[in-house]
Amino acid sequence: MENLGALNVFVQAAETRSFTAAGRQLGISSSAVGKAIARLEQRLGVRLFHRSTRAVTLTPEGSLFLERCRRIFCEIEAAELELSKTRAEPRGVLRVSLPLVGMLLMPTLIAFMREWPAIQLDLDFTDRLTDVIEEGFDAVIRTGEVSDSRLMTRKLGAFRYKLVGAPAYFAEHGTPKTPADLATHRCLRHRYPSTGKLEDWPLGDELGETSGAHTAEIPAAAISNTIEPLLDMAKAGLGIACLPDFAVRDAISQGALVSVLEKFVRHGGTFRILWPSSRHLSPKLRVFVDFMAENLFSEGARL
Repeated sequence: MENLGALNVFVQAAETRSFTAAGRQLGISSSAVGKAIARLEQRLGVRLFHRSTRAVTLTPEGSLFLERCRRIFCEIEAAELELSKTRAEPRGVLRVSLPLVGMLLMPTLIAFMREWPAIQLDLDFTDRLTDVIEEGFDAVIRTGEVSDSRLMTRKLGAFRYKLVGAPAYFAEHGTPKTPADLATHRCLRHRYPSTGKLEDWPLGDELGETSGAHTAEIPAAAISNTIEPLLDMAKAGLGIACLPDFAVRDAISQGALVSVLEKFVRHGGTFRILWPSSRHLSPKLRVFVDFMAENLFSEGARL
């Protein structure tokens, strides 16, 4: 048990990147955290942290050890659940990173919170590239393909893009018939926060061929690094936006937005949930992964 206590101190220090913050969470002093880490390093014969006056960072050995420690604590949590006389309800803090567009996934997250009230969601909305393992996330939800062999992944669902505008906008400015017509329209563009580049609009010709030339000719009446303002501006009749179908589904069904150029829009995307492959699924992570896979793109989901 003493060894487990030392491992817990190490994990808290590694995830907070601060002996002071780790001590605050554990109810001990920062010097006690430092001494516990020093004893652990002496016993292991390796340095786990690089220390400076401003911060502590993991050494390569420390990163490897952190993965193993997380696996140990997940195994303990799973064992406690299996050995309890009555199946305990999954509980605890679940740290999840979502893209900024994930704000539109809140109905599903709210439904999860109602289903599993003992699980506390710690949500981080960002479009920056996160390191799931280094930053201590239990899971991340992202779009696109996965290239990190350290991560397990499960597909949550697919979406397509739509070019949309308000009926009042098209009544005043006319409806574009081809991608080339967009050059004379007010277009609402999305900028990637991570790169500062404008997102391409996935347009092609009627034969299915994509063309970057169309995107280069699309003017920008407004630019935003999140899609919610673009959705609001489109509904207000200020221009045409290129948005995921799940973001505009309700507005289209209510008549607030109209989809145009559908036969020219080519690509979509895929939502995936990822978690460290070195970590056995804890009960709280397992129910979250299953719930999101079953409900995020279900027929009745209000996205």
